[in-house]
Amino acid sequence: MDSRGVLTEAFGRITELYDGVAEGLDDETLHHRPGGTGNPIAWLLWHLARVQDDHIAHLAGAPQVWEDWQERFGLPNGTDDIGYGHTSEQVEAVRITDPELLVAYHHQVTLATARYLETVDDRELEREVDQNWDPPVTAGQRLVSIIGDCLQHLGQASYVKGLQQS
Repeated sequence: MDSRGVLTEAFGRITELYDGVAEGLDDETLHHRPGGTGNPIAWLLWHLARVQDDHIAHLAGAPQVWEDWQERFGLPNGTDDIGYGHTSEQVEAVRITDPELLVAYHHQVTLATARYLETVDDRELEREVDQNWDPPVTAGQRLVSIIGDCLQHLGQASYVKGLQQS
């Protein structure tokens, strides 16, 4: 398996896990905040899809999928808002009552990711994409970072879901 195949497999696993976490959620479970202040499943799933969307769009030089989905969610968040650094009040304001909307959005992000991955070769993986770090971040490093972030938030969402089912 080449690097493109490994990346495609990793992002495919993210989609499978995302769908599994979102399955069977009701409004209460979606918005439960562990300890009263923890991140709820709805926010975690929204945030990880937004990060993947934002970062892949940047790598691909393409518009974010969110531009076509923001209105469907009814959130005032622009394309710059991916949830990073949200206050507790901002987390609370992300109210999504339909887990299928989250799944559908993430599926579109997954398709955008797959289109980008079709272009990935060794040269693309070595391309510097962020000069704000020393050494600069490459596309390959950014992809690994996205995968790690998504898996971390999926683990958190699974944990919160499990707390509700206990």
